[in-house]
Amino acid sequence: MVLTSLLGLLQACVYVPRTTAFYDADCQVSARRMDLEPLQLASIQHCGNEGAVVLLVAAGATAAASAIVSGSIVIVGNVAYWFEKQGRCRRESP
Repeated sequence: MVLTSLLGLLQACVYVPRTTAFYDADCQVSARRMDLEPLQLASIQHCGNEGAVVLLVAAGATAAASAIVSGSIVIVGNVAYWFEKQGRCRRESP
């Protein structure tokens, strides 16, 4: 019962990478960074049979897989954006 309740919180959620732009005043450039954004795709209501438990387990596995894949994309993207920003950085020397 506890497992079903915990998986119910994850139901049909996926994580997607999102790119945002910002201005870095220290480098005097516009830069980008990536973050993970959770999205809820669907909701499973009135779970009471074995089929519903299977759906909840599948939803939990989907959420975990999307977090791993999207998290990897975010890490690689942020490293690339960091190098891009360092190459364009116009930091003033004192």
